[in-house]
Amino acid sequence: MRRPLTILAAALVLCCVPASVAAPAPTAPVYDAEGQLVDTPFVPVPAEPVLNDERAIELALASPKVRDWVGRYPTEGLTKRATFDGDKRAWTVKVWSDLPDAGQIALAKVDDTTRQVTEAWTGPQVAWTMARGYDGAFGRKINDSAIWWPLCAVFFLGLANLRRPLSMRNLDLVVLLSFAASWWFFNDGQIFLSVPLAYPPLVYVLGRMAWIGVRGTRRDDGSRPLWPVWVLAAVTVFLAGFRIGLNVEASNVIDVGYASVIGAQRIVSAGEMPYGHMPVHEGEECGPPDVNGNVRDRIQTNGRCESANDRGDTYGPITYIAYIPGYLAYGWSGKWDSLPAAHFTALLFDSLALIGLALVGWRFGRGRLAATLPFAWAAYPFTQYVSSSNSNDAILPAILIFGFWLVTSAPARGLFTGLASWAKFASLLLVPLWASYPDGLRRPRAVVLFAGGFALATVLGFWVLLLEPDPVHAARVFWDRTFGFQLGRDSPFSVWNWGEYPGYPDLGTVQTGLKAALVAGALALAFRPRRKSPLQLAALSAALLVGFQLVLTHWFYLYLPWFLPFAAFALYAPATRQDQAATEIDERELRELVGASA
Repeated sequence: MRRPLTILAAALVLCCVPASVAAPAPTAPVYDAEGQLVDTPFVPVPAEPVLNDERAIELALASPKVRDWVGRYPTEGLTKRATFDGDKRAWTVKVWSDLPDAGQIALAKVDDTTRQVTEAWTGPQVAWTMARGYDGAFGRKINDSAIWWPLCAVFFLGLANLRRPLSMRNLDLVVLLSFAASWWFFNDGQIFLSVPLAYPPLVYVLGRMAWIGVRGTRRDDGSRPLWPVWVLAAVTVFLAGFRIGLNVEASNVIDVGYASVIGAQRIVSAGEMPYGHMPVHEGEECGPPDVNGNVRDRIQTNGRCESANDRGDTYGPITYIAYIPGYLAYGWSGKWDSLPAAHFTALLFDSLALIGLALVGWRFGRGRLAATLPFAWAAYPFTQYVSSSNSNDAILPAILIFGFWLVTSAPARGLFTGLASWAKFASLLLVPLWASYPDGLRRPRAVVLFAGGFALATVLGFWVLLLEPDPVHAARVFWDRTFGFQLGRDSPFSVWNWGEYPGYPDLGTVQTGLKAALVAGALALAFRPRRKSPLQLAALSAALLVGFQLVLTHWFYLYLPWFLPFAAFALYAPATRQDQAATEIDERELRELVGASA
């Protein structure tokens, strides 16, 4: 009996001995017999920070990026503050300037242990996280070089004439792809390089489209692509499948797509218009903080825990209505999660654009154009950028494509122009041009029919305002949340708003003048050219959409697909008798006008 009792007592003693006594913490790395690391020394984390406020600020301001930017501001007007996060063992340093419209000008993170500056954001990067160049923030996998640059190569090789490297056809393709230079610097967080690089290709496309639109003809230099029709069609089918797979497996939903899903839910389930009813950053927190420590999920006035998107109601009503099928099919959890309804809608309108371009191509150019136009859309990397970001920016071109397909019907033109206009307001610039096709304003009946189609589109969009008990108040809220906000918004993604940054000119007056010129030009197109061919209609539509982007305060790469279908038609559609006749009439009228003036 003694031996079992002795063993039991020894076991009880071993169990009661503290771990620190039974197995003392190593003071050096411990390796097993094979030389593999099995334990590391215990280094206690100090309860108090190693650095103090002044030292953290000093280290942050010593960072070259922060030092160079803060040096642009008067020293006596700077306010600096440092706060310590004990859980992350890091300091957050913020710098403000008292100059008008300056506000916070720098944000830095300093590691308390290593004393290294781990993050440094200056200028527009402070308030705009999308300006920081986060990897894959827009579109995830589409930003990989292994996908982006092969798409660029396919786009160029499928449409280029390699027999004549210096042809105008190849120059057009190079310019359309040159937006990738701006995109590259944007992904690197270099906003002051990326933004200016977007303007030269926009100006080129505007000039090229305006020239084709006014002249009614296009110089091809005898150039033709090398790929036969069947190859273009086969590659387009392959790319269409690839695009769907990339969207489903390796994309994300940005705030634009999320806002559109919310709008559909508000209309269908809440029975209210989207305007003034977006989830906001107020109310009780009901979710975890994000990487920046901000809690997006809040209890809203409807009692639901929803992810905030305060400014998601800036789009036209047709945009939110377009997301209703996706919402009915997949619903919405209230959170900014995978949002299958947004994926569904992005893929739907991307597919509609491809189908519509095939129809347009067949109507105006038969097999070759029916293969070329969808290929241009499928291979152009910025259309996939829209799809992989699950943005709502394919809605406008998809609608207008079908309007162009039915261009000989005045009511159809008016309907589709109206639907596009009340999805994205840029299409409003096209109203005078499309209303006056093909014979200017010399056919009052056609103009009336166009107006009727546009009115029907307006009814189909704005019935959502009647969901509110006071339609007059609803109309006022709609204006404030859409046009009112867009006309007065700030953004670093154009040169027009850079006057608030030291060293950059205030171009507000120039922007206002260009806006006035754009509107005047859009109105003038109702009268000249007096007779418009399909080629001219496409080219001038592209010119107006590019002009709109040139004067925007908030410009982004997602807008490039707006004009691509019409630019592609203007560049690759074969000249028709109607094009030649329209040109002859315009030239004769121009000579008569010059003769009368003389």
